[in-house]
Amino acid sequence: MAANPRNGRPYRRLCVKQRALLLPCWLCGGAIRYDITGRLAGRHRDAFTLDHLVPLSRGGDLLDPANARSAHRRCNSRRGNRTTAVRQPVRASRRW
Repeated sequence: MAANPRNGRPYRRLCVKQRALLLPCWLCGGAIRYDITGRLAGRHRDAFTLDHLVPLSRGGDLLDPANARSAHRRCNSRRGNRTTAVRQPVRASRRW
């Protein structure tokens, strides 16, 4: 059984470099809570996650810094493996 490449040193190093940039979420533009670390970061919706511009399931490179983006956990989960960002639809008023 092959080891998980996300547990390797090169991937962790890429995450540390991306986290050090303190960039906003590339999907929604909101501020990311970089102070949340450890076990809580795995569950908190505003915590940092490393997202990939081209999803890995669509041929994106896991360790390419040009493919790495900072994102909220909720935004990254909502996007899934789509190649475009998920936008909230503009809701029209029910009043005419």
